Amino acid sequence: MALYEYVTKEQLAGFDRYKYSAVDTNPLSVYVMHPFWNFLVKFLPTWLAPNLITFTGFMFLVLNFLMLAFWDFDFTASSAGNQHVPSRVWVAAGIFNFLAYTLDGVDGKQARRTNSSTPLGELFDHGLDSWACIFFVATVYSIFGRGESGVSVGVLYYILWVVLFSFILSHWEKYNTGILFLPWGYDMSQVTISLVYLVTAVVGVETWYQPVIFTFLYRDLFTFMIISCSFAVTLPMSLYNVWKAYRNNTLKHSSLYEAFLPFLSPILLFVLSTTWVVFSPSNILELQPRIYYLMVGTAFANVTCKLIVCQMSNTRCQPLTWLLLPMSLVVGSVVTGVVTNETLLLYLWTAAVILAHIHYGISVVQQLSDHFNIFAFSLKKPNRD
Repeated sequence: MALYEYVTKEQLAGFDRYKYSAVDTNPLSVYVMHPFWNFLVKFLPTWLAPNLITFTGFMFLVLNFLMLAFWDFDFTASSAGNQHVPSRVWVAAGIFNFLAYTLDGVDGKQARRTNSSTPLGELFDHGLDSWACIFFVATVYSIFGRGESGVSVGVLYYILWVVLFSFILSHWEKYNTGILFLPWGYDMSQVTISLVYLVTAVVGVETWYQPVIFTFLYRDLFTFMIISCSFAVTLPMSLYNVWKAYRNNTLKHSSLYEAFLPFLSPILLFVLSTTWVVFSPSNILELQPRIYYLMVGTAFANVTCKLIVCQMSNTRCQPLTWLLLPMSLVVGSVVTGVVTNETLLLYLWTAAVILAHIHYGISVVQQLSDHFNIFAFSLKKPNRD
């Protein structure tokens, strides 16, 4: 039995009717990675559950995050004059990141190979992907750090939100069109960053101090690529796909309010977290950037997972996520001076957000496993007689 039944009966009925529909037009994915994954999946044992592959890949990203947290907790290790992250750590980071990316590409192929594809598998995959955003961004940040040749914690905070915004756009598209248009930036970023980790291990972080051309530094290139990819590629393509569905009378939500409803909770989360950053009495983002990013990324994953449940079950997205209510109280207590130990409150609230999200995830997985009469991490059929 599930810890708590987050998925309604209407949504369970929607999952029964669900059919996977996705479009992937990225040349790197179509002509390079998919043939590579098709080759690799042949070596996997047929008893290996796809969700176990998905979870293993996700844990490689968590391991990268924890590993860099040990060597570079406050993102200062890459600054000139500080003790840098050892080369062996960057080698491990590159390998783990590519393994995570590869397993994320292989899991669906293993599901089709073993005839075990279910809506739970897709939900589990995309739900973990939404949480992976923070682990990926925070680990990449350690390459440049927050020194003179790096990126300030404030700028990185907004870059993180650009990445999160780009991620939720794909699922907003599917909520409105019924088709998941896979973003081009994902495959390119995963391959590039895996290589950058390995290059850093060989040449050292000092290489990234140098300008690419004139006074244009690598940190500027890093920032430019993320922002331009989001606003010049991902956003226009998402809007075009939704507009095309509207023009062809295939849009699932005719009302403008209903179509944009999934953005309400993410926007409120952005407002709340940014209010805390701007009005923090102790400048909490400067003091605890890693923990603050983790809190925001986890809260965002919780919001996104609920959208994914709605778009897969073809049900109406709820305007507000309950997690935002206690968060508004937390932020209010900080900016009004009711709570003076801001760091302690951040740690406690981050722990609460993580536990709430894990509870939600386990409950949904158990509920759908019971509904489809399957095990989440095994291909054996349960005997529930």
